[in-house]
Amino acid sequence: MEAANFATTQFLAAATSPPLPPPLISRSPHFLCHDFTKNSTKSKPTFSVRASSGGYGSNVVTLLDYGAGNVRSVRNAIRSLGFDIKDVQSPKDILDAERLIFPGVGAFAAAMDVLTQKGMAEALCTYIENDRPFLGICLGLQLLFESSEENGPVNGLGLIPGVVGRFDSSKGLRVPHIGWNALQLTSNSEILNPIRNNHVYFVHSYRAMPSDDNKDWVSSTCNYGDNFIASVRRGNVHAVQFHPEKSGDAGLSVLRRFLYPKSFTTKVIPAGKASKLAKRVIACLDVRTNDKGDLVVTKGDQYDVREDTKEHEVRNLGKPVDLAGKYYNDGADEISFLNITGFRDFPLGDLPMLQVLRYTSEKVFVPLTVGGGIRDFTDASGRYYSSLEVASEYFRSGADKVSIGSDAVYAAEEYIRSGVKTGKSSMEQISRVYGNQAVVVSIDPRRVYLKNPDDVDFKTVKVSNPGPDGEEYAWYQCTVNGGRENREIGAYELAKAVEELGAGEILLNCIDCDGQGKGFDIDLIRLISDAVNIPVIASSGAGKVEHFSEVFNQTNASAALAAGIFHRKEVGIQSVKKHLSKEGIEVRLTPFVRTRV
Repeated sequence: MEAANFATTQFLAAATSPPLPPPLISRSPHFLCHDFTKNSTKSKPTFSVRASSGGYGSNVVTLLDYGAGNVRSVRNAIRSLGFDIKDVQSPKDILDAERLIFPGVGAFAAAMDVLTQKGMAEALCTYIENDRPFLGICLGLQLLFESSEENGPVNGLGLIPGVVGRFDSSKGLRVPHIGWNALQLTSNSEILNPIRNNHVYFVHSYRAMPSDDNKDWVSSTCNYGDNFIASVRRGNVHAVQFHPEKSGDAGLSVLRRFLYPKSFTTKVIPAGKASKLAKRVIACLDVRTNDKGDLVVTKGDQYDVREDTKEHEVRNLGKPVDLAGKYYNDGADEISFLNITGFRDFPLGDLPMLQVLRYTSEKVFVPLTVGGGIRDFTDASGRYYSSLEVASEYFRSGADKVSIGSDAVYAAEEYIRSGVKTGKSSMEQISRVYGNQAVVVSIDPRRVYLKNPDDVDFKTVKVSNPGPDGEEYAWYQCTVNGGRENREIGAYELAKAVEELGAGEILLNCIDCDGQGKGFDIDLIRLISDAVNIPVIASSGAGKVEHFSEVFNQTNASAALAAGIFHRKEVGIQSVKKHLSKEGIEVRLTPFVRTRV
């Protein structure tokens, strides 16, 4: 396990300490750059909008990493474009930067507190006010505004008029906003011009809204319920709500345009047909050690990953890093690693899996999710590690989201029993610091048929296909430990509970359908996707392209995941996407060419 860097240590300390009285900046008012309230006598800052020089000089990017979330992917993207990285250690490093990138991940209040306590908020304001080359990403955009409602109100840097508020889920909108969505560009967009009408990747629960007061800043909007601000630009100052480092070649094009503003060799993405949030196609890699101790991708039939041979060896379908790279090139919208070995006694001893994440993030620029062993534990020496510390190590190694399985079931059972949120469950710990968009709960249920829906206290459904004895109803019993142990909780009850405990997304498996190739369990997916207001990923059972259009047309699933059919090359990712597009289901298509700009 690598030692946590200084920024990570500082961030976790700030994020897990008792909350400070809002607004944070009220304790240090000189850090609030500007006050745009109605009663203010301050005037708007005047920016000198000057043409930026091509390349700016040296080949160094100054990176403001304050310790939250996956910044490794940003680092890898910058390095892939031929730049070295200098980390901010002091406010002076910000003021001396030739070009500054601020990849904000996590919670608004904790980030603002770290910046304030380390004296970096004031330096950021000065740097931006002087029209220096700046790119903020996600939270790096939100912090530029006056304040945020997230755990607040909490004051921001105050450079842009407006309040960052939560998406309104009261009318069925799924929050967080996760996935590939379309941009509507303005004439002020500049670095976004090469990706016009293409999808880029968003993952957030809070957003800023366009108004007359900030219209001079807005360079693009995105529609999700309402039109929110997707990017801002003034002079050499840029910020984007989406993640360019997770938006494939489209996102790399944005970074390239920022780093090489006068470049004539940048990749240009042809004008696409993106118009709204796309349905996602996710490639899943079940990873474990085989009998020789090598880490391999495997796939089970109803969770049995061993071959039906005399040797009974672990099914080996390839190397994790190589397959992840292949699926990225094939157009996968996300890559999910499920560590089914789990290193359950010592999750942070799972150095091979951490290395897989690190190597994969060097060449795969779409979101990475990892599951297996994300929980509290005590090692052999008696040292206690929280699930937050475990998740932080996975984030630092390249994961964008962590998937929690058995631990989520135990926490949900306790929550349903007591009705009390203790704040100590892995979901609560991680979502409080990194946001619920970083927490996926993996549900592994099996179908239990019933003749009478009143025979159990759990939510039942009338099944499309009767059971073996003609039963017309079923409930979905949750399991733990890779499907080996049944629990007295239903998938419906579990999904509702984990949403309240901080899950931002549900990965919905089905033991009965796993590896069968007969299609997703539509009854189950419809039940859960209608029950919660967070995105649901359909998993287990895909065998042909038609199964993907079936699940999207008949349920409210936001994404569909497959493993074996991709590994065995029975169905290709591009074949799935072409079929979905032909059926009128919006997906991210990836036609890339290299040309001059």
